[in-house]
Amino acid sequence: MIVINLDVMMAKRKMSLNELSDKVGITLANLSILKNNRAKAIRFSTLDAICKALDCKVEDIIEYRED
Repeated sequence: MIVINLDVMMAKRKMSLNELSDKVGITLANLSILKNNRAKAIRFSTLDAICKALDCKVEDIIEYRED
């Protein structure tokens, strides 16, 4: 299972969903879907923008867990 740890990274960086939305240029609704692990896919450009805004690596956001 793929798990998105966006909320963890946002907490570590003390960044709100609104602030991340402004920095990345993604709607609050789409970020909320990602944050709550309801996304079916993510674009590499979106992932790149999130990593830049949070100053982190992809593996800080996306994690694989065995079922």
